[in-house]
Amino acid sequence: MLLRGIISTPLPPSLRLHSPIHPRNVTVSSQTQSPIAANYPLSITDESLDSRGFTFRRSADGLNLDHLNTIFVAVGFPRRDTEKIKVALEHTESLIWVEYRKTKKPVAFARATGDGVFNAIIWDVVVDPTFQGIGLGKAVIERLIKEVLEKGICNIALYSEPKVLGFYRPLGFVADPDGIRGMVYSTKKHKNKNI
Repeated sequence: MLLRGIISTPLPPSLRLHSPIHPRNVTVSSQTQSPIAANYPLSITDESLDSRGFTFRRSADGLNLDHLNTIFVAVGFPRRDTEKIKVALEHTESLIWVEYRKTKKPVAFARATGDGVFNAIIWDVVVDPTFQGIGLGKAVIERLIKEVLEKGICNIALYSEPKVLGFYRPLGFVADPDGIRGMVYSTKKHKNKNI
């Protein structure tokens, strides 16, 4: 249930982000020609976000994990042990989060793990429900994709709730390109043991 819900309290016009959607040529789970990362277009500039009180952060320094956990829960993720979040962040290749300067708290977050050469997987894309609908999720994903592409990685996968696939499609993500079918190992016991 990523990026679900509506803004519970209207944001002042100075915080609203207005920009057109630009499709991207990035696919999920498919090796493709990587666009020139230096020219990868961003729909919302850092300056525009900065003028509205938002700052991009690219390391876990200063990230309040308790507040991040609150956002995880608010969008439907389970509450996580903060010590385990720290370990996960230590094993994260790239991360982007947005701090709202007025509160000094994170309001958007995403991270990517991978082998550092061929493959990256984007995880934990969340936006505080109070700040959804103003372009922060899109801004975080665009910057994370650009950072991964700058490392020369062009096989970028993403895990997402089915409800929000429409959010990722305009950013260039497609489901099962070239007939690739992903599988996930599950520790849940199956009722039908013949499977």
